[in-house]
Amino acid sequence: MVSITLSVTEDLKHEMDSFPDINWSAVAREAIKKKVLMLEKFKEFTKDSILTEEDALRLGRVVTAKAMKRHQS
Repeated sequence: MVSITLSVTEDLKHEMDSFPDINWSAVAREAIKKKVLMLEKFKEFTKDSILTEEDALRLGRVVTAKAMKRHQS
């Protein structure tokens, strides 16, 4: 197994220290594993997409604007 170094704020480290029984390496390892699995699924889901990144951003702006309009009414 390889090692990585993770930086956190002093405040977060202080909060983590208030839970000494928690294996923070295991927590970080599991969070990273979940994120990688999610990204792999996303990559598989979008592999045949014809949308460009620019198209996706444009559509995202349209959806956001419509959602904001709906919630302002």
